[in-house]
Amino acid sequence: MSEAVPELSIGQVAARTGLSIHALRFYEREGLLANPIRRGPAGHRVYSEQDVQWLNLCVILRTTGMPLPEIRRYADLVRTGADNGERLAVLRRHQEQVMSQLSALTDNLDLISRKVRAYEGTSGEGPVEHECTTPFFMERQEQVDLSPPQNGSYRYESPV
Repeated sequence: MSEAVPELSIGQVAARTGLSIHALRFYEREGLLANPIRRGPAGHRVYSEQDVQWLNLCVILRTTGMPLPEIRRYADLVRTGADNGERLAVLRRHQEQVMSQLSALTDNLDLISRKVRAYEGTSGEGPVEHECTTPFFMERQEQVDLSPPQNGSYRYESPV
C-alpha cells in the first residue's frame, strides 16, 4: 500500500518557505523550480514536500547572493538531468563567493568589535580613534584615485 503524498497549497508553501505568494508565482514563471508545479482539479497550484525543499534551497541561494539567472541555470541543470559535474561547478563558484563575503564580514565585525571595546573602555570622556583598517576597507582605499579631479569631484572607480 503506497502512502499518500501530502499536497500543499500555495499559501501553505509561502508560510513554510518565507516567500510571498507573488514570489512563488514569479519563481515558477522564471523557471527557477526543479519540477513543474502540478495543478489540482480546480486549477490551483499543488506543491509537494520535494517542491518545498527545493524552494528552501532557492531561498538560501538567494539569501547568500546567488543571482536569479544562476539559480535558473542550476534549476535547468537539475531538470535536464545534466551530470553532477556541471551542478557542482555552479555550487562551487557560489561557495567561493559566499566564503569571500564571509571573510569580509568577519573582518568588518572584528573592526566593529574593536570599536565597541574602545567605547566600553572609556568613561564617556574624550574622543575614540576612528580607524578603519579592515582588508575590505583598505582594498577600497587603494582603488580610489586621489589625483586632483578634472571635473571638480572625486569619484570611486569600481575595478569591475
